[in-house]
Amino acid sequence: MVSQVSQRGQITIDRAVREKLGVQPGMVAYQRVVDGRLEVIFLPAPHRRSQFGAFHREGEAPKVTTSEELEQAVMEAIDEAQQNEEGGRG
Repeated sequence: MVSQVSQRGQITIDRAVREKLGVQPGMVAYQRVVDGRLEVIFLPAPHRRSQFGAFHREGEAPKVTTSEELEQAVMEAIDEAQQNEEGGRG
């Protein structure tokens, strides 16, 4: 599968790839460069249903209070998990 990069820097993800990965409109595409290659991690689309406090323990301050803080926490968890994987391969 080959895609040409547009003047705006965009590419189209092949339909077969989208279907295989379960990529849906509205999902968040987290991008980063790993060893000189582009890595894209697809996260579920944000929703408006509040889950504030779902994992909250009584007497403990919430760790995140905004969607931006939640997104940052998710990205940090992904980075940490992948660093642990890379460390285990050595």
